[in-house]
Amino acid sequence: MKAWGGNNFLRGNDLLANQGNNSIMPSPEFAHRSLWAFSAAILLLFAASPAAAERIMNPVAEFSGIDKITGRTVNFDVYMDETVQFGTLQITPRVCYSSPETEEPKTDAFVEVDEITLDRKIRRIFTGWMFAESPGLNALEHAVYDVWLKDCKQDSDVPPPESGAG
Repeated sequence: MKAWGGNNFLRGNDLLANQGNNSIMPSPEFAHRSLWAFSAAILLLFAASPAAAERIMNPVAEFSGIDKITGRTVNFDVYMDETVQFGTLQITPRVCYSSPETEEPKTDAFVEVDEITLDRKIRRIFTGWMFAESPGLNALEHAVYDVWLKDCKQDSDVPPPESGAG
C-alpha cells in the first residue's frame, strides 16, 4: 500500500485510512504541521535574500548609433529630457537607471525616438526601454539607422543643455 503522494515519508500515526476507497490520507495534524513548516521555510528564504539595492538615476544616457548607408558608427551623450538628432532620428531619453557598482550591472533607459519623414512631419517610431547589457533586445532598428543604449552616466564631456529660465 502506498502512502500519500506515492512516498513513504509519513509515520503511521500521521495517516488516516479512508475505508471507502482503500487509500491512505495524511491526518489533519500532519497537514497543519506541513503547512507551518512550508510557510516558515518561505519566510526564511525571503529573510535570507539580500535586499534589492536602490537603482541609481543618472542625468546622462550614452548611446551608439550606426548609419547603415555610410557605415559610420557614432557614440553620443544625451541629457535626460533633451532631444538630439542622429540622421533623421530625434532621440529623447526620459530616465536612465544603473545599478550600484557593488551589484550586477543593470543599465536601462526609457527612450522616445521620432523620425522626421520626407514630408517634414515627425512620426514616433519607438517608445520603450533599452537595456545596455542586451543591446539586441530593445535597440531601435530602422531601415537606415540603428541606435542602442551603451551606458548611463553621472556626467559628460558634452555641456548640459541651457535651462529655459535665463
